[in-house]
Amino acid sequence: MAVTSPFGSQSRTRLLIALELLGQTYPRELARLLGSSLSATQKGLASLERDGIVVGRSVGRTRMVQLNPGYFALKEVRALLGRLVEADRELESRIAELRRRPRKAGKRL
Repeated sequence: MAVTSPFGSQSRTRLLIALELLGQTYPRELARLLGSSLSATQKGLASLERDGIVVGRSVGRTRMVQLNPGYFALKEVRALLGRLVEADRELESRIAELRRRPRKAGKRL
């Protein structure tokens, strides 16, 4: 089943699905997971930020992004994104395999 585009484009929709699954992340990680260029990912995020669905903040030199917790329809958007994940199982499995914490010091690879 193909991913639909309820948020204007398939790339914007996939960005939102990834943000829903990841919680908080940064543009380069999103670009890598989605198989898109960094500039395309940044453009999509900027568009979603202008719409108020996504917020970003700087942590050192890294820009972290997440779904806007103050968005008026966040509950409904999250419900829709939860359903859209079903149409993009490949993205869901990529994100599930992603290591989200640092390796313990001294631990063998």
